[in-house]
Amino acid sequence: MRVGTNISAMTANNVLKKTDNALTKSMERLSSGLKVNHAKDNPAGVAIAKRMNSQINGLSIAGDNAADAISVIETADGALGEIHAILQRMNELAMQASTGTLSDSDRDTLDSEIKQLKEEISRISKTTDFNGKHLLDGSFDLKGYTSDSNVKVAYYSDETPIGKYVINSITTSTDANGNIVIDPVDVDFDQAGGFDSTAIVSKIVGDMVTISATGGFEVTLQVKGDVSNLTIDLTGIGAMRMQIGANEGQALAIRIPETSLRMMGIEDLTVGTQDAAQDALKSINEAINFISSVRARLGAYQNRLESASESLDVSEENMTSSYSRIMDVDMASEMTQYTTQQVLIQAGTNMLAQANERPQQVLQLLQ
Repeated sequence: MRVGTNISAMTANNVLKKTDNALTKSMERLSSGLKVNHAKDNPAGVAIAKRMNSQINGLSIAGDNAADAISVIETADGALGEIHAILQRMNELAMQASTGTLSDSDRDTLDSEIKQLKEEISRISKTTDFNGKHLLDGSFDLKGYTSDSNVKVAYYSDETPIGKYVINSITTSTDANGNIVIDPVDVDFDQAGGFDSTAIVSKIVGDMVTISATGGFEVTLQVKGDVSNLTIDLTGIGAMRMQIGANEGQALAIRIPETSLRMMGIEDLTVGTQDAAQDALKSINEAINFISSVRARLGAYQNRLESASESLDVSEENMTSSYSRIMDVDMASEMTQYTTQQVLIQAGTNMLAQANERPQQVLQLLQ
């Protein structure tokens, strides 16, 4: 027996220190609810969990973005629904004005309502907004540019390839009312300049000329005068980009065409005469078809966004579950460990006390 060095006390103290450290870690896990409180607890798990946490937060924000996008579409569709109703009323007025039983003064009365309805359509188109962003004035339609200030790209379809196109010439004339008139044979576009060989002038309404080809190709230009050697640059950008995913590039471009009287082809619509009323019926029908196509596009966007929103919710739920398995503590299991360490602390403390008393036993040898 030695009194200079108490090996038993050292051994008991070392074990007690280890047990105390384990008890401290267990208390930290139980109080924080986390299995991994420091990088040293699980280095690989921390790296994985932090990436997951970034994704989870991104998915939550993407879900909010999708909900905002649905609200944008609902706002735009509500305004377009009112325009639809106005066009239906205009169609009724045009049908009334088309009958021969009405006098010129009767048609003037109908025409005054037509003018008011046209003004209301213009107001709706210009003022409908969401968070200060105008929705129906073409701000969020695909942009295109030309080399001539007399020509503006009014519209092109989603199926139209992005790129540059060449039109050799467009010749215009002016009618008795001072409006620009375009004859289809006076539009000469260069087939080698990007247009499909099947491209034709499919429609001319006022100063708007539409060129169509197979595969859904369609470009509408607003022409204000004679044009030669015109280059058209279709950029494919301009739509409202909504971030509906947690990663780069996971966005949906929402395209909302301009819904002005000019784009609907009813800018100069009148029912002041029976012939004009007959022409108005055709124009209004085309305008209704145009608005219907825009609403159909928005409806498709909304269905897609609702599916995306549901998918984001499921992804967030599953990823959160995976994150929890790495980071969160199993309270029942950890409580068992905590109880075990408490018992060992008590036992170790008692053994250390016993080891500290052993040197006193040497005194018995000295008696």
